[in-house]
Amino acid sequence: MRTSAKSGPVGKTERPIRELEIQEAQERERRERARAEMSWKIQPQRSSSTALLHRGGCATYPDQIGLSSREDAMVALAQPDIEPCEVCRPDTGLRG
Repeated sequence: MRTSAKSGPVGKTERPIRELEIQEAQERERRERARAEMSWKIQPQRSSSTALLHRGGCATYPDQIGLSSREDAMVALAQPDIEPCEVCRPDTGLRG
C-alpha cells in the first residue's frame, strides 16, 4: 500500500509553510492598506472635469501609484484646479 506524500513528513512540512505564506501575504496586504490610509493621491484632470484629491484608500479612484504625503496633499488642495473627492473627504483634517 502506498501513502501519498501529503500524509507523510513532507506533507506535514508543506502545510505549515503554506499557512505561513498566507499569513505573510495577509500581513503585507494590511501594511499596504495602512500605508494607503495615511496617504493621498491625485486623480488627473480629464477634459470635462477637474483633478481630484483622494485619500489613499479611496475606492472611487483605486490607483495606488504615486501616493503622496500629507504635506503634498495640503499643497495640492491649495491649487485652484484640484478639488477634494466628495466621497472620501480628503480635506478633513488637512485644512485648518
